[in-house]
Amino acid sequence: MKLMGGYSFAVDIGGTFTDIVLRHQDGRTWVDKTLTTYGDLLDGFFTAVDASMARAGATPADVDDVIVHATTVVTNAVLTRSGQPTALLVTEGFKDVLYIRDEHRYDMFDPQIEYAEPIVPRALTWGISERTLADGSIATEVDEAQISALAQEMKSKGVVAVAVCLLNAYVNGANERRIRDILTEHAPGLYVSISSEVAPQIREYPRAATTALNAYTRPITEPYLTRLSQELKSRGYASRPLIMMSNGGVLGTETASRFPVRMMESGPAAGALVASYYAERLGLDRLLSFDMGGTTAKACLIEDRKPTVTGLFEVDRMYRFKAGSGMPVIIPAIDMIEIGAGGGSLASVDALGLLKVGPRSAGSEPGPACYGRGGENPAVTDADLVLGLLDADNFLGGDMQLDKAASEAAIKPLADRLGTSVPQTARGIFQVVNESMAAAARAHATDRGIDYRGMPVLAFGGAGPVHACHVAELLESTTVIYPPLASVLSAFGTLVTPVRFDLARGTAGGIDWKAAEATYADMASEAGIALEAAGCAPDEITYIYGADMRYAGQQNEVTIDFDGDPTGKQDIASMRESFETSYEAQYGLRLPNMKIEVVAWRISALGPAVERHGIPDLADKAGDPKGHRPVFIAGAPEPVAVYDRSALAAGQVMDGPVIIEERETTIFILPGWTASVAKNGCITAERKE
Repeated sequence: MKLMGGYSFAVDIGGTFTDIVLRHQDGRTWVDKTLTTYGDLLDGFFTAVDASMARAGATPADVDDVIVHATTVVTNAVLTRSGQPTALLVTEGFKDVLYIRDEHRYDMFDPQIEYAEPIVPRALTWGISERTLADGSIATEVDEAQISALAQEMKSKGVVAVAVCLLNAYVNGANERRIRDILTEHAPGLYVSISSEVAPQIREYPRAATTALNAYTRPITEPYLTRLSQELKSRGYASRPLIMMSNGGVLGTETASRFPVRMMESGPAAGALVASYYAERLGLDRLLSFDMGGTTAKACLIEDRKPTVTGLFEVDRMYRFKAGSGMPVIIPAIDMIEIGAGGGSLASVDALGLLKVGPRSAGSEPGPACYGRGGENPAVTDADLVLGLLDADNFLGGDMQLDKAASEAAIKPLADRLGTSVPQTARGIFQVVNESMAAAARAHATDRGIDYRGMPVLAFGGAGPVHACHVAELLESTTVIYPPLASVLSAFGTLVTPVRFDLARGTAGGIDWKAAEATYADMASEAGIALEAAGCAPDEITYIYGADMRYAGQQNEVTIDFDGDPTGKQDIASMRESFETSYEAQYGLRLPNMKIEVVAWRISALGPAVERHGIPDLADKAGDPKGHRPVFIAGAPEPVAVYDRSALAAGQVMDGPVIIEERETTIFILPGWTASVAKNGCITAERKE
């Protein structure tokens, strides 16, 4: 019997595949994967939606719960530089802010050091005759005639978007708002982003870079989200879409359109949040999230059952492990590491004759050679297929046929150059990409002073379950967890993510309680409006108060949370204790005689917690292997038992090597490991001592 209503769905657009999770309130779940359509991302979006809705026998009118979307549209626009001409207006004398940066050299000993190209060229950067002082007072007002003349000049140069970042605007954004008003009047078609709204925080370069990125991506993101909302409405979907943000929360399209830079880590953030979700369900305080898709791999450390949220990260790094080689973004985001290592990552031999994998990816167009879409270069998926880890006839349940001969043909030139066989080269590709991902996870944990050894690994993504067991061995982990819906878990993560909006406001230094009270009230109002637009009732919103604090005279600060609004008690001693506890944990000491100061006040607005558990897809009794397949594990091929995941029962135990297949991914358990099936549907692999 068909159940009417009670459906929700989430769509995650990745670099290679677009994933969907369709869920009914009774726990039944349908999933699908389709190739990402770069020409128009919404084509792949609705292809996935239509396929899942048809399998469930549901209609658009039945979707009366949330529609959530995670997308790479912002990241893609930045990495490919596919945005429209964007201008930058700064205080006179600061035209080179994006080129001078912060004068930090990420490699002191490299004379040929390279940086990511600024998102706004110098030819489209103008200095403005104005001045806001460090205390927020305005010494020089904006010249309307100058701005109106600039509006005409920008139109003549084809400028579509404008970023405005003035000196000390993080304390008082009046001059920025005035410029926006003048530009809107004289050039109403311009997309204008001002730093006092996008990133009102201290430090000129990261504030300018963040505002420029926001302006650059708005002409792409705003029409995209508008089209998405309109298309959903025209198809009969009543629910307004929610968009996954980098901080691990979801917001309505109106807010997301104004601040697209907050969507920079949209998909990866969902994966980290679902890892936290499973840490809670499984009773694990510590967990390593390992998400390997078609284009990238992401690792995130879960401590105390939650991921760390950072206020600074980088995009478009020239060197993946070197901080400072990319563009800084000062918005709240889940702290993780992402590298170009996925199923579509291309293998090559460098000038020294060494095998390399990534960061270049075949994506979905043309994709790996085995996709039969014109790809000629060998990718990780080609290697997995040649090794026997994947079934060419059962990829995506047989809906997508893989061409093993094409994979072998693509790998053979590499094999010839290396003087090895095709299977040996495929094995090398498998090992190199695994070591790359393990090295990234090690670097991420070490940089944060965390001992990753022995930490359970949660494996998901289309390619994650294939490689996770070997990656875990390299990380000295003894446990790998493969949750249900592993291949589309980031999409599922958006369904269990609460509505959330984080704001920060810079200060002029010191602790001014009157100013703090006004700042918190303003931030709470803005955050509350954003959450209400996303469907939250005012009495459902919880506010968390915090601040960025430091010892006076220092250049770096730590973020702390308060127990309620600090402007009520105005307890400096308690604030100092919270700050020094965090400071000591990070730096190993306290400076009791040093004055403390607040650099920025912070507030997080959260909607109600979300509980959307699925029904485990388990058999009533232990299933037998559906067959055996030769797999190149350590040399010559050996037969490996192949199980269907849906045929496994709770309590069933399997010794590696073993392959467990589901429609959207494949689990590969190494020799020396034992896999067991839990009642909640998770498969846990443990290394034998």
